[in-house]
Amino acid sequence: MSDRRRYGPGLRLRITLATVGIVAVVSALLLWLGWWLVGAVVKGSVPLLPEGARVVVDGVSVDAALLGDVLRDHARAQVLGAGAIAFALVLATGAILAWTLTGGVLRPLREVTATARRLSAESLGERLGLDGPRDEVAELADTFDGMLDRLQAAFDAQRRFVANASHELRTPLSVIRTELDVTLADADADADELRRMAEVVRTATLRAEQLVTALLLLARTEGTGLAVREPVDLAVVVSGVWRASRAEADLRGLGVVFHTAPAPTIGDPALLERIVGNLVENAVRHNVDGGWLDIRTESGPRWTVLRVSSSGPPVDAERVAELFEPFRRGGVDRTARSGTGLGLSIVRAAVGAHGGQVLAEPVCGGGLAVTVHLPSQPEGQ
Repeated sequence: MSDRRRYGPGLRLRITLATVGIVAVVSALLLWLGWWLVGAVVKGSVPLLPEGARVVVDGVSVDAALLGDVLRDHARAQVLGAGAIAFALVLATGAILAWTLTGGVLRPLREVTATARRLSAESLGERLGLDGPRDEVAELADTFDGMLDRLQAAFDAQRRFVANASHELRTPLSVIRTELDVTLADADADADELRRMAEVVRTATLRAEQLVTALLLLARTEGTGLAVREPVDLAVVVSGVWRASRAEADLRGLGVVFHTAPAPTIGDPALLERIVGNLVENAVRHNVDGGWLDIRTESGPRWTVLRVSSSGPPVDAERVAELFEPFRRGGVDRTARSGTGLGLSIVRAAVGAHGGQVLAEPVCGGGLAVTVHLPSQPEGQ
């Protein structure tokens, strides 16, 4: 945090002083103009008197030849006297009005400042919610609220990442520590025992690596927007993803049906591949031996649709929404031996980052169908 201190008058006082200065200059010009005009008018309107005549002005006898100058000076003196009083009143009124009006105008700025000073990682939910006319100050307040929304989303994603990582990494790390402790405590451990221990540690390490990668992807997707926007055909992505999952599907004897019409969309190719990959991997991994899998893509004027349906264990319709929560499957907490428990969480976050929608529904007889809607064109077209 910066320790820099700023000195000098505040914005309210500077605006007031500037307003008073402008009023003073304008009033002085008007006073001078009045002084000059009065003198010219008075001197030009003096009647002609006989030469040598004298006139009494304010109790003083004046030569008729000098009457015009005397009346001019007298009128100007009166204008200056009255003008000085008016000048002071105008300056005082301008200062009061400027101070009052700027106080009202700058009040939202003080609210922004006070809110910014109160904010911390635990109070990012506070918002200005400024009412009133949609002027520049209101726009600033709305921009500030938008910034807080983005900060809160980033902090929430960070908190979830830390909480999920600390919670889920405990299992593979505990496995590694236990295997090492048991092996080190066995003085008669042979090469086979060491090899078995190494295999267990390797599996747990790979599991931890997969989990960290998934958590980082989830945190990046939830905390920031899209870094890349390119045209992508989901049908092509499905074809590439299926090549990686086909071996496992064949091993389990799954019947697969494809209806993959061209399905163009706009987005981050890596995230879109992750959306398709997670859906297909989940459909294969959580299927039943000899089950079925149906993958469809289609395109409309507004939305591109990806639908992955599969057989599998029955899913309670009331708990389908829980499938999108981290480390939950069908309402069951914790991760399984395969996967990270973050597949659908990443799908939801990635689809949301693209401005799309995702919907899951149970299949009659067991299984799950997940439908993803993604914009078929860039926003605003």
